[in-house]
Amino acid sequence: MIPIFRQCEVLELGRSSFYDHPQQEENLNLALMQMIDEQFTKRPFYGARKMTAYLRASGHPVNRKRVRRLMRVMGIMAIYPKPRLSVGGPDHKIYPYLLKGVTIDRPDQAWCADVTYIRLAHGFVYLVVVMDWHSRYILSWELSITLEKEFCLDALNRALLIGKPEIFNTDQGPQFTSEEFTALLEGEGIQVSMDGRGRVYDNIFVERLWRTVKYEEVYLHEYRTVSEARTHLKDYFWFYNEERLHEALGYRTPQEVYFGIPAPLMSAREAIV
Repeated sequence: MIPIFRQCEVLELGRSSFYDHPQQEENLNLALMQMIDEQFTKRPFYGARKMTAYLRASGHPVNRKRVRRLMRVMGIMAIYPKPRLSVGGPDHKIYPYLLKGVTIDRPDQAWCADVTYIRLAHGFVYLVVVMDWHSRYILSWELSITLEKEFCLDALNRALLIGKPEIFNTDQGPQFTSEEFTALLEGEGIQVSMDGRGRVYDNIFVERLWRTVKYEEVYLHEYRTVSEARTHLKDYFWFYNEERLHEALGYRTPQEVYFGIPAPLMSAREAIV
C-alpha cells in the first residue's frame, strides 16, 4: 500500500481530513478506482470528463476534480489531450513519434513500454512491461507501489539482457521521459520514440496487452498482497509468452515468433481446437 501521507499528498487532502473518515474514504476511493480501471480497460480514450459521466450514470455522484485526482494516482491521466497532463517533467525532453507509417516486420525492430494500474483486495500496485512490437513477446515486467522511475529502469535493464531494439516507444510519462531512462536508451544506440500527447493508439499493441492481461488474469482474481499479485502475474506472463496462441501471429506464440522457432505443422483450425 502507498503510505497515507503519500496518498494525501497525491489526492491533495489534508492528513487531518483523511483521519476524520479514513476507512470510509479509502474504501470509496478504491471502489471508484476499480470502476475506473475496468471502464478505462474497455474505453482507453476516456478522459476525466467522460469517466465522471460514466461514474455518475453508475450511481456515484462524484465530481470531475475527484475523478481526475484518482486517475492521476492510477497513472492514466495522460490519455486525453489537456494542457500539461502528459508532460514528463519541467526539464524532461519529449521525443518525436517515430513509428507512424512504419511497417514492423521483424523482432527487435521496435519495443514498447507502458505502465498500468493493478488492483489488490485492499489497495493497488503498478505494473510495467517491456514488449517487442512484432512478436508481442514480453521481455520483462515489474511491479511497484509507486510511480517512481526505478521500477521502469529495472525492467528496461532486464530486457536489454535479452536483446536490443532499433526503436523504443513509450508514452510521455515522467518515468519514461526521465533523463536516466532516455540516457540508458541512447547510450545503447537505440532511437527514442514517444506517443503524441493524448494519442493512446500510438502504442496500440501494449493497450491490447493490458486488456488481455486484465480480462484473462487480473479480473479473475483478488490479489490480497503484492507478493500474491507477483506470483500470479509471473505464471500468467509465462503462459502468455510460451503457450498462448495469437491469431495475428498465425496461431503461434510470442516466444516462437521472437526467437524464430519454426511454426508447427498444423492448420489454424487445428491450432484452436
